[in-house]
Amino acid sequence: MSGVRAMAAIAPAPDGAPSGASPAIEVAGVHKAYGPAGSHVLALADLTLTVARGEFVCLVGASGCGKSTLLNILAGLDKPQLGTFATRGRVALLFQEAALFPWLTAAQNIELALRLAGVPRTERRTRTHELLHVVQLEGWGDKRPHELSGGMRQRTAVARALAQGAEILLMDEPFGSLDAMTRDILHDELERLWTDAGFTVLFVTHDVREAVRLGDRVAVLTSLPGQVAEELTIDMPRPRRMSDPEVAALAERITGRLREEVLRHAGD
Repeated sequence: MSGVRAMAAIAPAPDGAPSGASPAIEVAGVHKAYGPAGSHVLALADLTLTVARGEFVCLVGASGCGKSTLLNILAGLDKPQLGTFATRGRVALLFQEAALFPWLTAAQNIELALRLAGVPRTERRTRTHELLHVVQLEGWGDKRPHELSGGMRQRTAVARALAQGAEILLMDEPFGSLDAMTRDILHDELERLWTDAGFTVLFVTHDVREAVRLGDRVAVLTSLPGQVAEELTIDMPRPRRMSDPEVAALAERITGRLREEVLRHAGD
């Protein structure tokens, strides 16, 4: 999945788009509905969002607000009925479950991605070891997924995405099923990888503190249908912790905004 993806012509950059180089992700006026005409469910309505190259943007919203739908569209797994979108760079989509091939070892899962990316056989093993080192899984490459912890499986999935040469990571609640300590460690891991490699991240989460902990910016989506209701730039220095008072305070503000959206939708 690489290059520019779009429906119809690419529209001019939405308001607030960064100047200079073209954004890594650009969405303008996207509508997506499911079901037959007359009884369809509108998942996204006139959604507009821009993500700069190298930016880490988190999406938060109530369940069913279209966050995962947006990622599926950007990954090329779904199509909108209206609107335009573009991803400029190779895209990898990571789910809550690592989705590794269970019959392959961690190293073989990574090496398969390298083979599909066209890396010569003579270079694959060396590159696989390098990627295992990057995600701090040296010594675990010969283990199959069921022999790894949930956090290790997610690290392997990240290494596989890097093996694909991903420049844009679309992450759909990747740490949602992990315990708090493992999630905290993986926050540090992901932030380190993002800082070192400079890829772009669009990260979906239900955990508002996680969004504030990780993001350069947090986009709050309305309840169904999903639109960007508010965008907040996170000016706090890194590294952050979910227990930081500043993180907690901003998370509470965003939670209040989400509560307003849920109540508004309930009253429709």
